[in-house]
Amino acid sequence: MEYRYNTNISDYKYSVSDLVLTREQRDFYEINGYLVIPKLIPDYLLDRCCNRFMDLCHGRVPRNQITMMKDISRMKVGNQGEYLFGKAQDILWDEEFYEYARFPKMLDYIESFIGPNVMAMHSMFINKQPDIGTNSSRHPVHQDLHYFPFRPANLIVASWTACVPITVNNGCLYVLPGTHTGDLYPHNYPEPKDGEINKMYHEVKTNNHDGHNKVFLEMDKGDTVFFHPLLLHGSGINKTQGFRKAISVHYASSNCNYIDVSGTTQDNIKNEILDVMAKKGITNVDYTFAWKHRCRLIRGVKANL
Repeated sequence: MEYRYNTNISDYKYSVSDLVLTREQRDFYEINGYLVIPKLIPDYLLDRCCNRFMDLCHGRVPRNQITMMKDISRMKVGNQGEYLFGKAQDILWDEEFYEYARFPKMLDYIESFIGPNVMAMHSMFINKQPDIGTNSSRHPVHQDLHYFPFRPANLIVASWTACVPITVNNGCLYVLPGTHTGDLYPHNYPEPKDGEINKMYHEVKTNNHDGHNKVFLEMDKGDTVFFHPLLLHGSGINKTQGFRKAISVHYASSNCNYIDVSGTTQDNIKNEILDVMAKKGITNVDYTFAWKHRCRLIRGVKANL
């Protein structure tokens, strides 16, 4: 595929500095909404994160604030351990995972996108299990901003790092280049006919992206993709017998502000998260409460978030 590319951009909208980004990289991100940096994270750190996930799966270390997310299909057949858990979420306060979130070389890229005051807002270790014929290992096309009650979108960026070699066969990410320049679209769960779906795996409900080609991001261990929260993306099912492992953190400038998403297309995810909190005994709180207690200052100074 021939990527869209422009060397004549004078005013950058989606990155704030050239701290480590070249002009070519900034132009590519401006046009496409994502950027892959090969071998950014060292193997030793990723191995530590993988081992930590296994320890969490088998109860060898305390989970503390981490939420272990079960795959719906694997749960129904009674799987345990690595086969049961598809994700460890809110991992910023774990000493092993935190080394990834604050890795200095990566933070230089983050600062280039969103500025010097860096908050880690959302974090997860992703373990895509072999699919057992239900399609539950997929993540339908979506926009990450659907989940976030803070703005502006251009001061938010995701990092997503391959912990093992990632291919189309084991369910690599795919992106729709250039869709980060569009709107935030309504999201909801896919139709039941499309297979089982894990909790909060919403998909975008619009046909506006039908004309965009998918780019499949096959990545080696340590490769990292940065992408804008409005970029349409997803991942396929894992057709192999191995596990597709990755680690991801969403960062935002601490100069962003929380917003009230009531009455917007984000109402459904807000209510779903509040329902989960209520089941844990946390009631009479607003949606921003969930975010204020899961984020962490990583670089610079804390402002609004």
